Amino acid sequence: MTMRRDVHEELRTRLHEAAGTHEPDRERMLARIERGMAGPAGSGHRATRPPVVGWMRVAGATAAVAGVLAVGGYAVASAVKEETAPRRQEVATSPTPAPSPEATSRAPAPPPPEEPAPSSPSERHESGPPPSRTPGAPATERAPATAEDGPLWSDGSVDPHSNDFWAQSNITLKTGEQLTALSVRLKVAQTGGISDAGAWRSLPEEDFVLTVAERDGFLVYTWTLKKGRTVPAGEWVFAGQYGHARGGRDAGEDAYAVTATAGSRQLSVGGGFAAVADGDGGS
Repeated sequence: MTMRRDVHEELRTRLHEAAGTHEPDRERMLARIERGMAGPAGSGHRATRPPVVGWMRVAGATAAVAGVLAVGGYAVASAVKEETAPRRQEVATSPTPAPSPEATSRAPAPPPPEEPAPSSPSERHESGPPPSRTPGAPATERAPATAEDGPLWSDGSVDPHSNDFWAQSNITLKTGEQLTALSVRLKVAQTGGISDAGAWRSLPEEDFVLTVAERDGFLVYTWTLKKGRTVPAGEWVFAGQYGHARGGRDAGEDAYAVTATAGSRQLSVGGGFAAVADGDGGS
């Protein structure tokens, strides 16, 4: 392939040189044309054939000049064509670059994982109810919230207005007879951040003595009926309020205890606290 290209290069160079150095001799060509037309000197008869020969010479010379010019033009055109043709051929036949080994050996990227379809309302319903904001202990471990002894009935519940930082525990008493002595004790387990936030009762404040103290891991509220005071028959509420750590609080370890005197009988009731959703205020 290289040897053939060298021969073409040498031929193209020689043709360029020949075309550049060629210069037609105009005067010589005209002189030859005049001599052919004049014929031999001193001839007395009419020349018939010489003019034909002269014109043939003129035509031959003209053809020779045209041939030289044609050869030169063809050579130049061939050289130019030969010079440009390989370039077009090289562009047309240029091979497509092959992919690199790294590109062919790399594994294709895996498709993005499909997002799980959202569950339908029925599926969400079957998954179970949302957790209670104030979780409680299992029913089997929680002490009964209600109790009854003779004319005295009681119920313990967490007030439904409790929130993530504050709670209120209610003790509801019902008595069918007048009470001449009464003591109500509320024990709030220290589940984290428990602190006294107040207390109240539906009976007159001046009839009771209230004490609040921390004992054995509990915040203890105690209401004691003063001597000489009585509690009439009816329904009454004693409530202890407290702050606690943020979030739902489990009242499963909280408890209350009530002792009373009705006539000559000593009465006693007590129990635990129902969860917020279960508390009904006691009836």
